[in-house]
Amino acid sequence: MTASFDIIIIGTGAGGGTIAHALAPTGASILLLERGDFVPQEAENWSPHAVWKQLHYRTPELWLDEQERPFRPYTHYNVGGNTKFWGSVLYRLRREDFQAIEHAEGVSPAWPIGYDTLSPYYDRAEQLYRVRGAMGDDPTEPPHGPYPFPAVPHAPGMARIASRLREQGLHPSSLPLGLLNPGDPNGCRLCNTCNSFVCRVHAKSDADVIAVRPATQHANVTLWTNACARRLVHDPSGRMVEAVDVERQGALERVSAPTVIVACGAVNSAALLLRSASDKHPDGLANSSGLVGRNYMAHLATMLEGVQWKTNADEFQKTLAINDFYLAGAHAPYPLGQIQSQGRTHAIMAKVTGDAWRWKGLEMRFIPEWAYELWVSRATDWLAMTEDLPDPGNRVRLAADGRIILDYRPNNTKAHARLVDELRAILRRLGYWSPKIFAHSAGAKNTTHQCGTLVFGTDPRQSVLDPFCRTHDVENLFVVDASFFPSSAAVNPGLTIAAQALRVADHIVATRLT
Repeated sequence: MTASFDIIIIGTGAGGGTIAHALAPTGASILLLERGDFVPQEAENWSPHAVWKQLHYRTPELWLDEQERPFRPYTHYNVGGNTKFWGSVLYRLRREDFQAIEHAEGVSPAWPIGYDTLSPYYDRAEQLYRVRGAMGDDPTEPPHGPYPFPAVPHAPGMARIASRLREQGLHPSSLPLGLLNPGDPNGCRLCNTCNSFVCRVHAKSDADVIAVRPATQHANVTLWTNACARRLVHDPSGRMVEAVDVERQGALERVSAPTVIVACGAVNSAALLLRSASDKHPDGLANSSGLVGRNYMAHLATMLEGVQWKTNADEFQKTLAINDFYLAGAHAPYPLGQIQSQGRTHAIMAKVTGDAWRWKGLEMRFIPEWAYELWVSRATDWLAMTEDLPDPGNRVRLAADGRIILDYRPNNTKAHARLVDELRAILRRLGYWSPKIFAHSAGAKNTTHQCGTLVFGTDPRQSVLDPFCRTHDVENLFVVDASFFPSSAAVNPGLTIAAQALRVADHIVATRLT
């Protein structure tokens, strides 16, 4: 027997959770599907060994790389999706990111909407996700009103670094962070387990805490956990999705709704549409353009760790950004990207990464954890992040057995190498000397900022979705995760996903719920 709803939303992350929150007050009957469960509040939330060595929360699912070798992706199936593990950096795209930009290795294409279209939804998303920030220091910040809450103050060591960065002629600015009531007894503790950790006290602005739990307080919203959407089923015309096949409690159930919203993340949303191929859609649902799964992007990202002999006492380091290299300028005739300070690295995190390295022919796996602790206790961590460019050859596809293949080769590497060099030089001027500036990059297996696999646009031949994220080919199917990005920009995508989800919610209310 098929259960019926007005709206089915597949996924509970930044896109699915936000749009559920926006649509809940309409009174429409909503089914929210999550393939995982709630993350329990437990000691492991803040345990570096559990999170980084045991991979306690990461999916055991294996994907295949471009040579069809298995790897375990950095992704999580739970209520709130990957937002449970994000560092809560919630940036607006720069105004220029919505326009075509010449890069070192190609052109970043224009979006079908401009910054001014999304700006009021950025305002709403910042309010919803309780963003803390400060205006006036970032040379690339687009125009907007004040942040809902003041910026998180720099720890003493980070404040000194900010001052010394200004002495270098740079413009350090505060990272916009989604944190709840820092400093209050029941608020954020500004601890050293934020990046890649679950917040045990629910003081991080993730989609579970901010959006899903409030949405499910409405009687018209039903949440199914441990419920994985396996296939979208269309009507005889092929123009409407009429049902979703859901694997739940060991059985396959079919549910239906006149409006279906997919928000599984850029990789899994593309995989779901490819898995839903039929005689009407032989190459995958809504894939007349041939672009479903193509143009995968995930940012070029390199972590650098500067080490000094003096112990670093700052627990919460993730408050600084440097955007001086974001656009073309005196440093280069093309954009390089962004630099952010990062949360603290724990010894086991460094060891898990270092165990795979060799240094001067020596295997680093023999270095004990206590030695790593001496290292990281004296460290400040930084991220250099560069836009990678859409390439149809970078794609999500399915193996014969249905497993996900992530066929991805980073591009725009020249610009990223220059940004890493700029950051190395900055760190040296701060007193970190070169042999003690360590770098690590996820390379071709980077899945943290995945986007671009179901690009939106005005031309059905050149895009999968229209400007309101509805598929061109299927009239009642929307996608509201970062799949819709035509370009990746060089800032964290979370706030843009949430803002567009709010915009799409308004569109659905106006066109499908009247």
